[in-house]
Amino acid sequence: MSSGARPGELGAFLKARRAALSPATVGLPDSGGRRRVSGLRREEVANLAQISTDMYIRLEQGRSQASAPVLDALARVLHMDDEQRTHMYRLAGRISGRPVRRAAQKAHPRLLRILEDLNTSPAMILGRRMDILAWNPLAAALITDFSAISEKYRNYVVLLFTDPAMRALYVDWEGVARACVAQLCIEAARDPHDTRLSALVGQLSVQDHDFRTWWAARHVPVHGVGTQTLDHPVVGELTLGWDALTSTTSGEQQLVVWSAETGTPSHEKLLMLAS
Repeated sequence: MSSGARPGELGAFLKARRAALSPATVGLPDSGGRRRVSGLRREEVANLAQISTDMYIRLEQGRSQASAPVLDALARVLHMDDEQRTHMYRLAGRISGRPVRRAAQKAHPRLLRILEDLNTSPAMILGRRMDILAWNPLAAALITDFSAISEKYRNYVVLLFTDPAMRALYVDWEGVARACVAQLCIEAARDPHDTRLSALVGQLSVQDHDFRTWWAARHVPVHGVGTQTLDHPVVGELTLGWDALTSTTSGEQQLVVWSAETGTPSHEKLLMLAS
């Protein structure tokens, strides 16, 4: 077995991708009868990937190792994008690394300078595991007073699942929470030796049924932009665009910025919060 391989998680990921596809999506004819499983059958995936059904079953059950050509075939058959393909390779142990002692996270000075210049847009700097490293006053006014939270618990995903005020803030809380869980899945594949991430996942899996379910689904995010509607206790409902900008000087850190089009009610409400 390749160093760093996690066959059980690879099997769960393949199963989730198989369940997400319909026969029509991969060019198979509709038999017309009721299917006993959602998505594709195991034998259908195996046939399309030109491998034996037994081999594919053993992969899903975590009892076999996949070669690079087999992984390439599965990525094609299961319509994986670049992020999902990379994620699958990591779970198969094709990208591995030795455990390293990580330095304490600190916001990169260049990101901090940009953050300090943002006066009318809420923004924060997120590090590994979506730890909150820095924020501007407007982000605190929009989301929560991060300075009042112990640094140990100053994590965006932890707050989403454990703080009732955070649940109430996001109108589509489930969509936001699912995207954050998916981001953690990518980080876990990138660094399987991150003990703090393992502890965080274990903690939230015990505490929250939704987190446990979505973590097992192994969905992988593909976008770093989007729109969120927030129900703020002071200014009411705002619809904001958000962008997650990855630092080229510190690839593990992101500057997340919320904004609204000038002249819109949401922009006026941001200005009210800023004042």
